[in-house]
Amino acid sequence: MTKPMHRSGSSKSVRRVTIKGRNVVHYRRGKNSMPHCAICGSELNGISQKGGKSRRTNSRLFGGVLCASCAATVVTLGSRVEQGDMKLDDVGIRQRKYVLQLVAH
Repeated sequence: MTKPMHRSGSSKSVRRVTIKGRNVVHYRRGKNSMPHCAICGSELNGISQKGGKSRRTNSRLFGGVLCASCAATVVTLGSRVEQGDMKLDDVGIRQRKYVLQLVAH
């Protein structure tokens, strides 16, 4: 039976034949995927895979979560909701969560 740490989907099983001719299973850790925007799904620019948390995120509003274009639309929608030009119900479902965060601050 495999170890519990190898039963999850995060480890990849690789079958190998040893020098003595036995078939064994080695386990490799899968590579991390690139971070994606939470709204449109595009890959985030300017974020490296290596380093600590501060190196992996941008130091701006919604940095490391939203791409620049989606963050700009959320900011404009948030200002329209605050001024009363739009209702919160008129905002899209995916953007509503971030508009609420923006309005709360």
